[in-house]
Amino acid sequence: MFSTPFLDIPALSGAAGSVRLPGSKSISNRVLLLAALSHGTTTVHDLLASDDTRVMLDALKALGCGVEEEGTQARITGLGGRTPQSPAALFLGNAGTAMRPLTAALALLGGEFTLSGIARMHERPIGDLVNALRQLGCQIDYLGQDGYPPLRIAHAAGVPPLQLGQPIRVRGDVSSQFLTALLMALPLAATEQDVVIEVVGELISKPYIHITLQLLERFGICVAHDQWQRFTIPAGSRYQSPGDIHVEADASSASYFIATGAIAAGAEGQNGIKILGVGLDSIQGDIRFVDAARAMGAHITGGPNWLQIERGQWPLKAIDLDCNHIPDAAMTLAVMALYAQGTTVLRNIASWRVKETDRIAAMATELRKLGATVEEGADFIRVAPPASVANWKAASIHTYDDHRVAMCFSLAAFNPAGLPVRIEDPQCVAKTFPDYFEALFSVVRAEHIPVICLDGPTASGKGTVAARVAQQLGYHLLDSGALYRIVALAARRASLPLDASAEAAIADLAQQLAIRFEGDRVLLASEDVTEAIRTEQAGMDASSVSVLPAVRTALVALQHSFRRLPGLVADGRDMGTVIFPDAPLKVFLTASAAQRAHRRHAQLLSKGISANITDLLADLEARDARDMSRSTAPLQAAQDALALDSTQLTADQTVGQVFEWWQQQQPFTPGV
Repeated sequence: MFSTPFLDIPALSGAAGSVRLPGSKSISNRVLLLAALSHGTTTVHDLLASDDTRVMLDALKALGCGVEEEGTQARITGLGGRTPQSPAALFLGNAGTAMRPLTAALALLGGEFTLSGIARMHERPIGDLVNALRQLGCQIDYLGQDGYPPLRIAHAAGVPPLQLGQPIRVRGDVSSQFLTALLMALPLAATEQDVVIEVVGELISKPYIHITLQLLERFGICVAHDQWQRFTIPAGSRYQSPGDIHVEADASSASYFIATGAIAAGAEGQNGIKILGVGLDSIQGDIRFVDAARAMGAHITGGPNWLQIERGQWPLKAIDLDCNHIPDAAMTLAVMALYAQGTTVLRNIASWRVKETDRIAAMATELRKLGATVEEGADFIRVAPPASVANWKAASIHTYDDHRVAMCFSLAAFNPAGLPVRIEDPQCVAKTFPDYFEALFSVVRAEHIPVICLDGPTASGKGTVAARVAQQLGYHLLDSGALYRIVALAARRASLPLDASAEAAIADLAQQLAIRFEGDRVLLASEDVTEAIRTEQAGMDASSVSVLPAVRTALVALQHSFRRLPGLVADGRDMGTVIFPDAPLKVFLTASAAQRAHRRHAQLLSKGISANITDLLADLEARDARDMSRSTAPLQAAQDALALDSTQLTADQTVGQVFEWWQQQQPFTPGV
């Protein structure tokens, strides 16, 4: 997951490959709560790992349920009629799929609880659900503004029994989560008589209620409904674990890759995008996004657990669609509209206003940044694409702590103007799809992946600076010096002399090495050689093999392979001159030999290694002379490199200068 302040996505040119989606958030949190209310132990397979499921799991533990986690599997031992542990204070983040159903369940189970979340959760209405529960006689108080969390649930002594004689009435035009919450909680009260729920007004998001009913049946509760307006929970209802249950992949998350396949040209010899984990027979309503994408021109086939998407009609066709049945996935249609001929209208989306943010306002604002013409209403949005290629704009997308805004607008990087897109706060996707951007980058391609080159002499600090710049940008890192150190280490282990007499053998060896960088670790095959290549001797050995032309040639292809989305920071001695001559930013980082010797001396002493600063200075000067005079790729600044002398600078100042130079090259608003 990218945890940087922003993520710059370069212009994307195509897509092909397959992607396996994480489990559905809607199904995951429903299943967790139903398992917690059941008799017996439920093993949940393919559970979504996200912020929303994390807060639900933590809440269930606090309430006294047995919770065992292992990867994407969780074993939940339910309360089975027991009263949950209380008092308990539950923090539920911004997870409506946890706040709403837990409120209903705890109001019926008994005990004392406070339920709170982040500031945005305290702006999301819950009054209609609370009113319905109060009809039953449940004791719920607002701890802040009426109608909104945080809440206090308390069962005082002498409270009369639940009032089940009349239907419980709940509005259906605000959020389907209110009805879902009641449907999952009220079987706890239907021990001796039927319990009836009546929906007031039109029920929105019926497909999400369909998911709830199907899952209730898996846990032994068969709810009858009359035209989605009257729901009857039968007397004698009792939750029973199904033993094992598998979570479908998230159909809402599939929408981004369906859109990718519809927008992007495929690669030669490959047929679009294949999505694994969800198919045309999904129980999730958002699978009907497939119909909308087909209407816009996408070519889609599928089976029980897969979908195949290819670009069909191009440009896409504008549509006018009632989106009540796909409220979350419909956001993706708003971005697809950027690539359509004509004006797209998405209707019946009033529920967008009460989600993680006011999604109608958010989508309108960010689409306009890209050059689209947008009209918004109480329950609709109308989107016309930029009038021409020249009207597209590079935009920094504000994501409003809303995962779906971040994922939707990543697709704007396919724009015909070849402009990058900046996604602010990319880690907000953790709510439902923590590895979304990694998954996206695995199937898309770009003609020009940005590279920042940092070259300079030994001990100039380029490795430290490169690592920190890469971390700030979320870019990959290439420490070319580590490659030469690994080659030298392997050559020594093979008893090869580190000179021209073994040049061909060392080059052959270099081509066969399996080298990987994993965080701070450097792996040779499966062996961690991080410490072995950081010694002074390893550095001198690296200098010896790096002057051998055949060795340098052997490593060129390997170094090029590190150029992957979203970008690369490469440090070495010929990154800007030989390996990545087209890099948009090249920095030649240096410092006086005396200062470099002083830094190296302090570094060695910090590791408990004794060193003589005079000897270190002499060694650095000798290395400089050798590197600058070698016949192949001598150490020198690229003609278009920016010189940065760090003799008088701290590491923070040096990193800051490189970062500032990079920001100055980006087309986004300064300071964003």
